[in-house]
Amino acid sequence: MSLVVLDTISPATSLISCSMICMFSNYRKHAKEAVAYGWEVPSLENVKINWSSLTEAVQNHIKSVNWVTRVDLREKKIEYINGLGEFKDPHTVIATLKNGSKKELTAKNIVIAVGGRPHYPDIPGAKEYCISSDDIFSLSHPPGKTLVVGAGYIGLECAGFLNSLGYSATVLVRSVPLRGFDQQMASMVTNEMESKGVRFQHKCIPLSVEKLESGQLKARWLNTETKEQSEDVFDTVLLATGRYALTQQLNLPAAGVTSVSANGKIVAETEQTNVAHVFAVGDVLDGRPELTPVAIHAGRLLARRLFAGAAQLMDYDNVATTVFTPLEYGCVGLSEETAVQRYGADNLEIYHAFYKPTEFFIPQRNIRNCYLKAVARREAPQRVLGLHFVGPVAGEVIQGFAAAVKCGITMEQLMNTVGIHPTVAEEFTRLNITKRSGKDPNPASCCS
Repeated sequence: MSLVVLDTISPATSLISCSMICMFSNYRKHAKEAVAYGWEVPSLENVKINWSSLTEAVQNHIKSVNWVTRVDLREKKIEYINGLGEFKDPHTVIATLKNGSKKELTAKNIVIAVGGRPHYPDIPGAKEYCISSDDIFSLSHPPGKTLVVGAGYIGLECAGFLNSLGYSATVLVRSVPLRGFDQQMASMVTNEMESKGVRFQHKCIPLSVEKLESGQLKARWLNTETKEQSEDVFDTVLLATGRYALTQQLNLPAAGVTSVSANGKIVAETEQTNVAHVFAVGDVLDGRPELTPVAIHAGRLLARRLFAGAAQLMDYDNVATTVFTPLEYGCVGLSEETAVQRYGADNLEIYHAFYKPTEFFIPQRNIRNCYLKAVARREAPQRVLGLHFVGPVAGEVIQGFAAAVKCGITMEQLMNTVGIHPTVAEEFTRLNITKRSGKDPNPASCCS
């Protein structure tokens, strides 16, 4: 056996499900807007979700994804072993199977791709009564009134789709929402969510979760600025406070792997650890984007280097991503804050604009937060450092422009691109107002 991969198949499917439900959860809103276009939609107030049907569909989807993966492995003559692996020595892994038996595997090369597991805060009741995004679609009952602890992209996505499905959602924000993302865009995302009914408790950390006789959960939290404590009763408490790397269970010292950071993640600049034949890809890597497509692409390139004589390394710069909140946020490249830190504000030009999607005109939908901006170098030819977009189908929009950013697109090239009208993506080709100018970024008309 030339290669052993320490991997997990199922955890990422919860993220796939969250993104899928985030997009689908807006259907009720679209049904209401359809009336403005002449559709006769009866009893809109009675439109509600069937939780059991939804979770059954999601679980069936997850099973199909896992089944297709295993079939694909089998067709490629790759042995799949469902067991918990750990190193015995630099070339040997011991897998503990479900029945307790052990299987020894020896390989020339070993890849660590174990990802991570949800982090539970060290407070009373967290592990006993709370769930994570991994568990939300395994609930046998509707989540009801939900407290989401954490305001990263998973927390906001979960709060967003729960609210869109008709369930009350409150978010505890420890510091800032969407840490690591452009904070102006993050504020627009949360402002839009608040306008649709999601409640935010800022600068708050959880203190405890207690189960009541009614079966509901009483959560207590602390405002770190005012030092005031608050409490409320919820049906579900969902923890979205990050994930930890599954490295302690691997017995890395037995393999001689010492390139591990303080947070337990593996340091490997080119996916190679300090041991020449031991590699790591995906969320287990320190300082790399925790995104499934990143892990897949890095793994594909590593396989080509190991077995096909290729030399191409993974490029972790300008990786596009999207937060699937009710109003999506897509981005690629640097945030405005990071660009200022690297280049200085005087060396940057920030192009920006508000816009109103065409499909919102007839229903007269009041959208204040459809906004985009381009972060560019000020000197000619004004190379684009980052693109940010809040609005419908942001993922589809940013995916196309990501290739352009990877190729070094400039603002001149962007402005000289003819847009497809009427699309929201064309708004990038119409950017012409800079923050430095002080001009109003609101559109004068749909074709201005």
